[in-house]
Amino acid sequence: MVMNVKTLSKDVSRRRFLVGSANAGLVMGLGALLPGCSQEQAASDLAAGDMTRSFSPAVWFEIDAHGAVVVNIAKAEMGQHVGTALARIVADELGAAWDSVSIKHVDTDPKWGFMVTGGSWSVFTSWAMLSQAGAAGRTVLVDAGAALLGVPASDCVARGGKVSAGNQSVSFAEIVQKGDISRSFSEEELAAMPIKPAAKRDLIGKPVAALDIPAKSVGAATYGLDVELPGMVYAHPLIPPTRYGSSILSIDDRAALEIPGYQRTIEINDPSKLIQGWALVIADSFPSAMKAAAAIVVDWTPGPTAKVSESDLIAEGERLANDKSTGVLVVDDGDVAAARAAAAKTHTGIYRTATALHFTLEPQNALVEFDADGICHVHAGNQWQSLILPQLAAALEMPESSIVIHQYYLGGGFGRRLYGDQMIPAALAARALGKPVKLVFQREEDSRFDCTRSASVQQFDASFDADGQLTGVEHAAAAGWPTLSMAPDFLADGVDGNGKFDTFSVSGADHWYSLPSHRVRAVNNDLAQKTFLPGWLRAVGPGWIGWGVESFMDELANLAGVDPVEFRLARLDAAGKNAGSAPTAVGGAARLAAALRDVRDRSGWGRELPAGEGMGVAVCHGQERNMPTWVACVAHVAVDQSSKKVTVKKLWQSIDCGTVVHPDGALAQAQGAALWGVSLALHEGAAFKDGQVAERNLNTYTPLRMADVPELDIRFMASSEMPTGLGEPPLIPVPPAIGNAIFAATGTRARNLPIRL
Repeated sequence: MVMNVKTLSKDVSRRRFLVGSANAGLVMGLGALLPGCSQEQAASDLAAGDMTRSFSPAVWFEIDAHGAVVVNIAKAEMGQHVGTALARIVADELGAAWDSVSIKHVDTDPKWGFMVTGGSWSVFTSWAMLSQAGAAGRTVLVDAGAALLGVPASDCVARGGKVSAGNQSVSFAEIVQKGDISRSFSEEELAAMPIKPAAKRDLIGKPVAALDIPAKSVGAATYGLDVELPGMVYAHPLIPPTRYGSSILSIDDRAALEIPGYQRTIEINDPSKLIQGWALVIADSFPSAMKAAAAIVVDWTPGPTAKVSESDLIAEGERLANDKSTGVLVVDDGDVAAARAAAAKTHTGIYRTATALHFTLEPQNALVEFDADGICHVHAGNQWQSLILPQLAAALEMPESSIVIHQYYLGGGFGRRLYGDQMIPAALAARALGKPVKLVFQREEDSRFDCTRSASVQQFDASFDADGQLTGVEHAAAAGWPTLSMAPDFLADGVDGNGKFDTFSVSGADHWYSLPSHRVRAVNNDLAQKTFLPGWLRAVGPGWIGWGVESFMDELANLAGVDPVEFRLARLDAAGKNAGSAPTAVGGAARLAAALRDVRDRSGWGRELPAGEGMGVAVCHGQERNMPTWVACVAHVAVDQSSKKVTVKKLWQSIDCGTVVHPDGALAQAQGAALWGVSLALHEGAAFKDGQVAERNLNTYTPLRMADVPELDIRFMASSEMPTGLGEPPLIPVPPAIGNAIFAATGTRARNLPIRL
């Protein structure tokens, strides 16, 4: 790619949008790297609540001499159709014909900036940038097209891949071939670039084909596991008994020497210490590697957490949550202590969640080769290239600039592939052997190596005055923090300046209810942190925070003798800090209240149900407070009194995520997230035993099966506001809605996930 830089300002610290000709085409993008492309800058932006600055690729899109539009995608595709959504934003503003648009997933060239796909951020963080870029591109095309047509630019429109004025038109292809398309815009000009009003959009929110589906449908899409290189060998991991502190005493491979294809077993020594106590079995084929791995005997010295169990982790969480001297303050509104001291009545609720696995369909894998120039090429699907790249560099003791991560489709990410630690042993082995190494995990090794969702404990202490009115809520949330281990730069400061906390592990506790006083403590479960690598599982912290907050709200409504919907609506008054603000949270809690009223009406809330059946409600503002997607959910369940089996009959959701960019993909994401919520509520759950997860395959780890899928009724609220995240929020209210429905049906309050009656 060659950029036209002749008009680029010497002030390279400022970004400048460039349009110019290169390779007989038109390229549009930034002329200089954003100042916010480093992990440190991105962390700073995130902590400051601005998630829109640091995720800007350098070249957004190109138009060739035939009018074909290629949109470069620096996000991972794992079934959420992110490429289609981002391409729609560009193409709509540009006025392109959708059948001329294609997408290209890019590698880790620094020009793409900070690369991460997670947190339901992709559309949210890209919306303004890509809209303005598309609008700038349209401006150039219209001006150049008008000149070719000999008419004023004000008489022209760009639509369907051509610029038209009356009955005259010129195609984008002709403009690229003949027009004057060299131009630049300053950062200020780009920011001021008007984007189309919703009424004039042709692609956003309309039914169009997803660009990634055809290749996936015919089996032509390439996933990380599909990649092969000439001369490569296969590697099977031998995983130690503990994540940290294990070391190898001896390796006995005599039984493997007779297995055809077995080559050798190599011990991995990782200078970065991220991979501890590993060995890789090397073979000509993966079946040979599997057989050899089963035959090899390794004698390990385990780490200090070799006896830790799930009950140990929960007990430590309960101790920490109950100890008010622990943790970091996340919310401190009003005077909770005074409310507690003056209370006529108090009530405490403790909520727990068990360890949960990612269980991606495509197990972890990585293929690594070093080229003749010593450049390390990593082939794997990954969600957070900018996180693992410096860690690869530390492990290989070579500069980041000498490492390229090539991106592929992900056979399920769900947060597991935010970390790419499987690349490290593959890279060390490839360099040691001098040939490409393809490392593949079997399911059970994948489970043992997973960055599991931490077990969690939440304690809620509510106080009431003599009239029975709620006067305060204190909330403590204890869990392992993924960000503490993998990306400590992203830890945020507590509200009192006394320590840092993992926002990803407590988001949702800073909810949009108006309470007389409210305090939240985020507590790191240090035993969890030492035992395993806590990971980001879909919905991350809100996945367990929402379980506690919305279940406890139901308890409070019951204590007050008020309908749970009305109890919530009374506190979603959009007052004070909950009023919301532009551009991401216009309307604040009032929009959540509107979604709640909508789902109340659609579900027939309050109607008579047969014995053993009940309806429960829950809401969320997932994923983050500064990126609120308003979701209200009602669950209808039936509980078999003899077997205690819970059947979810139907889920209703009303979702306000602002502008819905790609309706088909949005609905699919909402459906998938809602069903994942059912799975975590009733079907999934693992337990640590002897320092490792005990459930490692589908015979014991049992996600939701097709026979248990409930009827879904999901509706998006009409909105033209800025789009917010969607991949995770619809998951969050499902478990508490189910738990609250069980209470309505049986009078039994579920406080542990997965729910077992």
